[in-house]
Formats: sequence, structure tokens, C-alpha cells
Amino acid sequence: MCLFCKIASKQIPSKMVFEDDDLFAFHDINPGAPTHVLVIPKAHISSMNDATPDHQALMGKLLLAGPRAAKIAGIDASGYRLVVNTGADAGQSVFHVHLHVLGGRPMAWPPG
Repeated sequence: MCLFCKIASKQIPSKMVFEDDDLFAFHDINPGAPTHVLVIPKAHISSMNDATPDHQALMGKLLLAGPRAAKIAGIDASGYRLVVNTGADAGQSVFHVHLHVLGGRPMAWPPG
């Protein structure tokens, strides 16, 4: 079982932001911004390359959970960035699809 599967199943403790039947959101232990929340599907999908049309509703729910996490974290009004990394060269280090919700400071562009 992967790290994020263990976090979603509460085998590994985390600072939870919210949870529902399909998703689990928690604070990143190595934040890239003052506020850094990760939102993951409870179902294991290694990367966006492994998402299929059967995952369409779940992926939509994942993306729509970004604003929910931002609101709970108090960064919805000031602005936030949503990021999904796919593959090692893009910076994906845990191979379980996850949405980064970053905020609490101005974001630069380009991000890389």
C-alpha cells in the first residue's frame, strides 16, 4: 500500500482538512507555501496517466475539492494555486494522484 493510501486509511497520522467518501485532504508535511494542502482520492490511481474515463467523476470531484480546501484553510479570498504533477520530471514524488492547494503568499510565474 502506498504512503497516501496509508494516510487516507488513517494508518499514518496526518493533519486532516476534510474527508468524504471519495477524498481525503490534509496538510503537507513539507509545505511549498505558507498554506499547502494535499487532496487525494481514496482510490489508488498512480498518476494522471493512469486515470481512465471510469475515473472522470472522481477526477472532477478532486478538482472541485480545491476551492473547498482553500476555503477551509482561509486562502480562498486572497487566491491560491492548484497543481497536479504527473511523472518524476514534473515533480511527482508520491505515485498516487494528488492535488496541491497552495496559497498564503503571492505566487510567481512560471512556477518551474
